Order: sequence, then C-alpha cells, then structure tokens
Amino acid sequence: MSAKFINTSRSQKNNTSYGVTCQTCENLKCLIKRRLPILNDSRLVQQKNNINCKKGQQFIIEGAPVNGLFFILEGKVKVFRTGINGREQIVRFAKEGEIIGHRGFGTEEYYSIGAIALEQVKLCYFSKDLLQEALRENPKFTYDMMLFYANELNKSESKVKTISQMTVRERVVDTILYINRKFGTLNGFLNLPLSRKEYADYAGTTEEQVIRVFSALKKEKLISAQGKKIGVLDMAGLKKEINEHNYFLDS
Repeated sequence: MSAKFINTSRSQKNNTSYGVTCQTCENLKCLIKRRLPILNDSRLVQQKNNINCKKGQQFIIEGAPVNGLFFILEGKVKVFRTGINGREQIVRFAKEGEIIGHRGFGTEEYYSIGAIALEQVKLCYFSKDLLQEALRENPKFTYDMMLFYANELNKSESKVKTISQMTVRERVVDTILYINRKFGTLNGFLNLPLSRKEYADYAGTTEEQVIRVFSALKKEKLISAQGKKIGVLDMAGLKKEINEHNYFLDS
C-alpha cells in the first residue's frame, strides 16, 4: 500500500475542517469528549485541528518528531513499526474514539510507530504543547490520561507474554478473533478486509504460513474466505483453539 504523508506542522496552520468541534462531536468514547465540561474553555479544545485522510494515506511517520496526538473521529487505522530487516510489524488496528501516537507523547521526542488510514479517515489533532498545558491545569483530565496509560501498559505486557506462548496457528486464530471483537462483521464477513500479509504482520508470522493456516481452517469449516473477506463460521470452535491463552486479551 503506497502512503502519502501528512505534515502535521502544516496541518496546524491550514486546518482541514469538516465542521466537527468537540462540542458538536457525538463520539462519547473520546477521552477529551468525556471531560469536555472541564476542558470546554481550554485552548486544547478551542484550537483543535481537523484532518481528513484518504485510504492509504500515512499521517504518522515512524521516527518523525512528536508534535501531538491524533484522535480518530471516523474510520479505521493501521498502526505499525519497522522490525528486523525493515519488515513491517503491525502493532494494532484502531477505530473511532481511539488515540494514535500516545506512546511517543511525554519525554520521547520521536514517534516510535507509523500510522496509515485503511479507509477514509477523519482525525482530531491536538498539539503536544496544548496537551501539556491542559494536563497541568486539569487534574481530573490528567488522572484520566494516567489511567489510560496504565491500561495500555497492562495490555501490552499481557499481549507480549501470551503471544510468545502461542503456536503460529494460535496466533492467526487470535488475530481473526481480535478483528471480530474490535470491528464486528458486515454481510457475514469481518468488517476489516485485510491482505494475507497484513494478517501475517500482525500475527508475527509469514504470509505463506497464514495461507496454510487459513486453508486448514476453511477445510475444518471454522472460517470462510472470499478474497480479502474472512467470515467466521464456528466462533466457539475458534475460541476453543486459544482458550487457555485468554482470547479476550485486547479489543
């Protein structure tokens, strides 16, 4: 997938507005929206920037200076980092209400991940300086951010431990269940069409191994497949595959 980059410093000057302010936003999953009563008069909310991304557009470049955080208003995003020999490793997939770029926020000076829009995406961008100002001035907002980071750390540590104990087949099954939990289904298929390579990059295996596992799962009538579309035929059967690893590891 080719990527077109967004210059966030330029975006701050040339606001690509789509008419959604924090006050009119209906995304109650957003951490800032939930704390709007105490942030309503802050510069953080008043100077929020809106960005539209086309499918395949990269809006965070790995290794670029940290300028702020992105909150997803609409759409789906792939978050990745470069591994050994330049291979892409997908860290997670994100959807509306989620934060992107938070692991580079704080004492770090550079983003440790990259992010690409998997479809038309609408983003809310908050600059690093205004976020730090809001955190200093609003203890309740700071507390919410602290809990958010603690939860993220706990999920990351649990995932590393669990994935290391899984076989290739279990990791691929875990990926299917993760996509199902997070994005649900549409017309009988997972609501996030991915290439076999993207499944491999998330599961930490190779494209060839994913193809073999998918073939076996289809023969066992656990899944169906039409191109990139994957359907779950036997949810209980898939869950049983990784039951001992706790398949509700993340969402």
